[in-house]
Amino acid sequence: ARALLEHSELSAVEIVRRSLEIAGEICIYTNQEVSVLELK
Repeated sequence: ARALLEHSELSAVEIVRRSLEIAGEICIYTNQEVSVLELK
């Protein structure tokens, strides 16, 4: 995630969301219902 943040135009929230989506696709114990709370 740190490498993507430094070398991508995606925001931190977009990187987190996509990472969790990928985890949900790979792992049978992880669902794809994602809630992201952003602290500012």
